[in-house]
Amino acid sequence: MVHDDGFEPRLGKIRSLGGRRGRKYLHRVLQATNLAKGGSGSSRKSRFSGSRIGRGAGIGRVLAARDRYAAYRRRRVVIKSRIVKLAGKGLQGARAHLRYIQRDGVTRDGRPGQLYDAAHDQVDGRAFLDRAEGDRHQFRFIVSAEDGAQYEDLKPLVRRLMARMEEDLGTRLDWVAVDHYNTGHPHSHVIVRGKEDRGRDLIIARDYITTGMRERAAEIVGLDFGPRSDFEIEDRLRQEVEQERLTSLDRALLRDVGPNGLVSAVDADAFRQSLRAGRLRKLERLGLAEEIRPGRWHLTEGLEDTLRRTGERGDIIKTMHRAMTERGVARAATEYVIDDPAQARPIVGRVVARGLSDEINDRHYLIVDGIDGYFHYVDIGAGQSVEPLPEGAIIRVESRRTEARPVDRTVAEIAATYDGRYSVDIHLQHDSTASQDFAESHVRRLEAMRKLTGTVAREPDGTWIIAPDHLERAAEFERRQAKDRPVAVTSLSSLPLERQVTADGATWLDRELLSVTPEALRDAGFGREVRDALVQRRQWLIAENLARQDQDRVVFRAGLLDTLRRRELARVAGQLSGEPGAGLCGGGQRRAHRRRLSPCPRPGQRPLRADREKPGVHPGAMAAGAGAPSWSAGVRDHARGRDFLGHRAAEGRAGGGVRGVTIEWQFTIRNGRMAGG
Repeated sequence: MVHDDGFEPRLGKIRSLGGRRGRKYLHRVLQATNLAKGGSGSSRKSRFSGSRIGRGAGIGRVLAARDRYAAYRRRRVVIKSRIVKLAGKGLQGARAHLRYIQRDGVTRDGRPGQLYDAAHDQVDGRAFLDRAEGDRHQFRFIVSAEDGAQYEDLKPLVRRLMARMEEDLGTRLDWVAVDHYNTGHPHSHVIVRGKEDRGRDLIIARDYITTGMRERAAEIVGLDFGPRSDFEIEDRLRQEVEQERLTSLDRALLRDVGPNGLVSAVDADAFRQSLRAGRLRKLERLGLAEEIRPGRWHLTEGLEDTLRRTGERGDIIKTMHRAMTERGVARAATEYVIDDPAQARPIVGRVVARGLSDEINDRHYLIVDGIDGYFHYVDIGAGQSVEPLPEGAIIRVESRRTEARPVDRTVAEIAATYDGRYSVDIHLQHDSTASQDFAESHVRRLEAMRKLTGTVAREPDGTWIIAPDHLERAAEFERRQAKDRPVAVTSLSSLPLERQVTADGATWLDRELLSVTPEALRDAGFGREVRDALVQRRQWLIAENLARQDQDRVVFRAGLLDTLRRRELARVAGQLSGEPGAGLCGGGQRRAHRRRLSPCPRPGQRPLRADREKPGVHPGAMAAGAGAPSWSAGVRDHARGRDFLGHRAAEGRAGGGVRGVTIEWQFTIRNGRMAGG
């Protein structure tokens, strides 16, 4: 039986655990804070984001914490930023970027852009890059104010912004800038060295780059033009009602979506309610909203992404329409095609324009007038991925394959046989028919994968460790490559279509006439132009006795392309010698597989430029001093495996010189390579 007599009192506060020392007040505050957060401090760890690392972190966080409704009053400024590493080929890319922002046609009067800095209106870009030699990185910014068109000169705005940045970051900045007026929104490209004034690496906090710079620029523009008036704000909001892009009205609607997934058009302010109702009706016409009951609307899932893509599409169509208008081409809007590089079928057509879709990331696009009768917009990725193409050139655009290549399958097969190891010696041992060069091409492929993705490892003795899933890793490598190079562009002809009709050389039109499977031509747009050009080219070939009409068909002379290439070679040789119509020395006679080229260029004569038709072939140019021509690939086509010999007789000149001296050179073309002496 339990007795209640055994009772021992414990003195202390209610719910006290009876410790000899009570908990500190700080501990109780921390416990209450954790309970308010919905959990204990020990179960939730803070995540390190790195946003406070670098200069300007505190200022950036303060500027980012302003009231969101202040955006309606504040002048808007867009700043795009990018940090570029200069290691490896980064400095070459920096030089190319500097040349690009100084290109022709970016000023109001169409002249090249001019670099400037804090103190000078004209600075030397080479000197800036020389100072950047050895820098780890550089910053690139694009500053575009909504009211930029009202500035007569953007230099004061940029200089004041950079001076304010120096105050915020606590260091002097070494920078150059160029102003561009060739778009609907004037903007400035600013390049900042990645070094502080004391020579250390310049690290700018993330918050300052993403928010602080924009707020500082908006402050400066606001001082110049003052805050927006009520009339300006209301007018901009009215314009947003009918826009087919993501607007501030859409963001407000998305914030007000209730737990049931519905949003109301009702607002306490009559003007705001009319805006919301009008915007919801516009979204309904776009198929992005549905009125469930009067005043209550359901928004389609993915509304924000859909409107953003629609806005980008609208910008692209405006770009295409502007390019067509400048060239006097009239096409219906239904013939505009925005190709997806991952799913696009091959496109054959002429280059209409090339431009930048993303200046800060150096993303380029091509506008191609296709033989299918449509006007194509193609994202070609990084600028260096596609060689410069003249306007009017005939090209083929194909999606880049993103699966493993045959070289990857060969490596995987050999590695599977030799315990996951690969090397040139192992390859030659495995396949006795393989050559040294063929095996080394596999090593170059592995080296490229190692540098970009690190998915393969190389041992000190040159042996490669190949994982069992090598083919999957190779496919992932191709997908990463396709981000910068989504398409493969092949030049079919550098000559415009109209010049190919009467070109005295092999052309793309000739290859189409002789092809067993010619390109399918639509009887509209550029396809119709190509059909007409093919008819005219046939007539020209008949007039030149290179083809004949046989009842209802045209019979071409055997070896037509070779004949045209020889005629072109003779014409180019005549241009180089300054004697049009001159051919090869000795009437083209062959002497023990040796052909003598003449007439020889005269001393000091500047060569004439000849437009080459062969894809990827550039005109021959005179070698400095000796006057030896650098023969183009047109020679290779019909003289592969033969020796060529040329000579130049140096003539006497007034005031001295050498008489009677003959300079000779020769080269041999074998396996696509040229060796000379």
